Amino acid sequence: MYLNTHTYYSLRYGTIATEQLLEMASKYNVKTLALTDINNTSACLDFVRLSPKYKIKPVLGVDFRNGAQQQFILIAKNNVGFKNSNAYLSKFLHDHTLKIPARPEQEISDCYIIYPYQSGKQYTLKPNEYLGISPKDLNVLKFSAWNVRQNKLVILKTVTFQNKKGFNTHRLLRAIDNNCLLSKLPKSEEGDLNDMMLPSEDIFNLYQEFPELIKNTKRLLKSCTIDFNFDTSISKNQKYLTKNETSDYEMLEKLTYDGIDYRYGKDVEQNVYDRIKKELGLIKEKKFVSYFLINWKILEYARSKDYYYVGRGSGANSIIAYLLRITDVDPIELDLYFERFINLFRQNPPDFDIDFSWRDRDDITNYIFKTFKHTALITVYNTFKFKASVRELGKVFGLPKSEMDRLTRGKHNINQLDKLSQLVIKYSTYIQGFPNYLGIHAGGILISEAPIHNYCATFMPPKGFATTQFDMVVAEDIGLYKFDILSQRGLGKIKEAVEIIDANYTKQPPIDIHDIKRFKQDERIKNLLRNAKAIGCFYVESPAMRMLLKKLQVDNYLGLVAASSIIRPGVSNSGMMREYILRHRHPEKRQEAHPVLNSVMPETYGVMVYQEDVIKVAHIFGGLDLGESDMLRRGMSGKFRSREEFLKVKQKFFDNCAKRGEVYEVVADVWRQIESFAGYAFAKGHSASYAVESYQSLFLKAYYPLEYMVATINNFGGFYSTELYVHEARMHKGTIEAPCVNRSFVQAIIKGQIIYLGFMFLQSFESKTIDRILNERHHYGNFTSLDDFIERVPISIEQISILIKINAFRFTGVNKRELLWEAHLKISKTVVQEHIMTLFKTEKVSYKTPRLSSTDLENAFDELELLGFPLCNPFLLLTTEATGNLRARHLEKFDGKPIRIEGYLIATKNTKTKKGKQMHFGTFIDRDGDFLDTVHFPPIAAKYPFRGKGIYKITGKVMVEFNCVTVEVSELERLAIVEDPRYSVKSANPTFQNKKSFRDHQNNSKSVPLLESRTPSGFD
Repeated sequence: MYLNTHTYYSLRYGTIATEQLLEMASKYNVKTLALTDINNTSACLDFVRLSPKYKIKPVLGVDFRNGAQQQFILIAKNNVGFKNSNAYLSKFLHDHTLKIPARPEQEISDCYIIYPYQSGKQYTLKPNEYLGISPKDLNVLKFSAWNVRQNKLVILKTVTFQNKKGFNTHRLLRAIDNNCLLSKLPKSEEGDLNDMMLPSEDIFNLYQEFPELIKNTKRLLKSCTIDFNFDTSISKNQKYLTKNETSDYEMLEKLTYDGIDYRYGKDVEQNVYDRIKKELGLIKEKKFVSYFLINWKILEYARSKDYYYVGRGSGANSIIAYLLRITDVDPIELDLYFERFINLFRQNPPDFDIDFSWRDRDDITNYIFKTFKHTALITVYNTFKFKASVRELGKVFGLPKSEMDRLTRGKHNINQLDKLSQLVIKYSTYIQGFPNYLGIHAGGILISEAPIHNYCATFMPPKGFATTQFDMVVAEDIGLYKFDILSQRGLGKIKEAVEIIDANYTKQPPIDIHDIKRFKQDERIKNLLRNAKAIGCFYVESPAMRMLLKKLQVDNYLGLVAASSIIRPGVSNSGMMREYILRHRHPEKRQEAHPVLNSVMPETYGVMVYQEDVIKVAHIFGGLDLGESDMLRRGMSGKFRSREEFLKVKQKFFDNCAKRGEVYEVVADVWRQIESFAGYAFAKGHSASYAVESYQSLFLKAYYPLEYMVATINNFGGFYSTELYVHEARMHKGTIEAPCVNRSFVQAIIKGQIIYLGFMFLQSFESKTIDRILNERHHYGNFTSLDDFIERVPISIEQISILIKINAFRFTGVNKRELLWEAHLKISKTVVQEHIMTLFKTEKVSYKTPRLSSTDLENAFDELELLGFPLCNPFLLLTTEATGNLRARHLEKFDGKPIRIEGYLIATKNTKTKKGKQMHFGTFIDRDGDFLDTVHFPPIAAKYPFRGKGIYKITGKVMVEFNCVTVEVSELERLAIVEDPRYSVKSANPTFQNKKSFRDHQNNSKSVPLLESRTPSGFD
């Protein structure tokens, strides 16, 4: 009897989870149920999949609304109707300027249309159209002309929430959606308090005076049938790249053998051909041919555009992927285990992760949409997180910002809070996990055999590509598997660095950045790796990786491949990272490994490092067959219930080892290591792909450090902030210049050893102003003075003040404080107009301005404000000069001894001990610019927390392990810096600009008034 039910995918409206709705229906003896979320189909496939569990016949539809105003409901008679309904809804979700009309303006076949009854309104209904009568309409219906035309009437009992608490939650969601106080929420934006599910017999009792409505509703629901095949072994992806299966295979075979010469040259060993034959046979048998070909076609386009890309994941285990240039890792060289990628037991298609530069990824996506007919991005459900919920509900209840801050920190006693704050905490907990809005998956793209609207409606995010309303997990439930087209800044850095080098070094041949074999033998690169001098280099620059490289003293490709995987939680959490380091540094300890494990993994000294190792150990040591080992592969993927996959084969693993006579304690320890990989492991090919990119960036850093740092800065860094990469350029003898109106561009540029920062790094500096400056300079040459600049570039006083304060007019030789006075006198406060060329130049009036000066200290604070960091050494800003001469490079000599040293905070990592207590790792640079690493155990972390960016006095004990130095902190004090001279009352040169800025600062700091202070009615 229910034709209009909502889950919480009726975003910021519904309050019921999908399965919860089915549970309620089953409890109330409902046999057929129509799901009609508001302008949304996210829950539809899950609803159909789960319905048999509750012995409920599913019916699908959509509740079409403008905001909260219901226009009509579409009910799909069948799958064709569902497709048509999705296509119609998508029209409005793609074009936000369109309003949903009161009636569909086109024929929507295989669908029923139900209009909410409105007293006095005239309706002319088509054969597939009905009027929905809600319980509150029943009395009016008795006196309506429709009382004698009941054949076109059906029951319209809406279900949006499950109880009174659900209604309160619904009202809060509506207030959040309308961005208003709860007390100001219009009734027109709410559902009805009675929009709850009732037992079937109660519905019949409500409508007992109108039996024909009951009969019509039953007949309508009975005529609807929806069906989806949830057999995930049958892929719904595009079946063929060519016209059929045979021609697809012939194409794959040809491309494979054509690729041999490029990858291996003329002298090819027999094992290459054997591997090709084996892989081609399995790919054909598993019907994965089109998956390889589609990836090949996408990457063929990328190469035609000279785009850099990296094929990652277990796809690197395939020689076919290597020969098709999907990956750059030779599986023969690394002895990569193909069965990790594809085996007879694998049902879903293999997974290639293709990384592109962030600059190129959108064009690749655009190519995919143009080339393949049925394509869509995949959504992600952005859910209400607790802290965000507290803030949203705090605004709804009118709490001041200070109270919301206190609640989000969680440091409060719930019983000591006032009623409003208690309600905020209570309902924030309740809506936690509710979908808030639909976002876009980081890189997932569906290329379907059938139209996407067969499965769901699509919406159009700002990126401009149609996006599904269901996520990756739901897509895989139906057999739709994503292609991963990801963006990565590391590739952008490499590409831009090569372009800069080729432009600056025209007399040398262009760099072949793909010559990995040469890079593997390069002594400079080996030296960078051994000494962990890899700041800016992909995947090897983080504090943890930097310390691991020092401990291992890695200087070769295989060692770097292993290091890339050892650092993952699977290995480190099991305690085997330390064991690996010990066995690497002390060869005699390698004999401590179990003989079977040593024989399976000699390269890693009997330590499981890669996903393949886990599969091999499960198969060889634990006696599991490849199908059971594949369960572990799924468990290590981390996408689903990883722990469950491990538990399914645990007992058999122990039983098989016991039969072979293995000691239980040894078996238990091996299993513990296996289990630690749940959700946290790299395939060896994945690590190898990372290592290839690391070598490319290491080569550039080794030979062209300044050009590489410029590219790193322009691509917004990597693990660290822009400030550290500017510092790193300075450490390589680069001279860093602030933006200049005559030298700088949008991005940073390099001239010899001088790096000019780009205009894009200036906070609040507008792109249209940058365009005007660059266009004017390109066409008419450099600027000669401030007057010349003002004459030629239309600019507001706010924008030119940014340029003056960052000293972008330093070529004039005039102090910037004087220039600020001039700018205020000469620039109109009216709206900036586009520059109009005049035949004669008007001579500017010269005003006599005060003689002003600015200090280096003031410049540093201007830089802090506009760039986010000073261009001077930050230690110069301390109120008192440090007395100690201790530096990071001295610490190794103080092993086990207490020290005190100063460091400028660069990065922090927060983690928890096994007992759940908070601890920290800190990364600092000392006065000379060298790295200083710290450990803050829970008592110290609690007593001496980090207090933001700045210089700290660090007291602690030096710990040296495997040549890696850390300081175990016992005290931490953030040192004071000098007062900002621009706002100081002692400033010798207060200016109009300073006072204005100070007043602005004061105005922005005023407290937020309390907007509402009483508990809303109906809440408890």
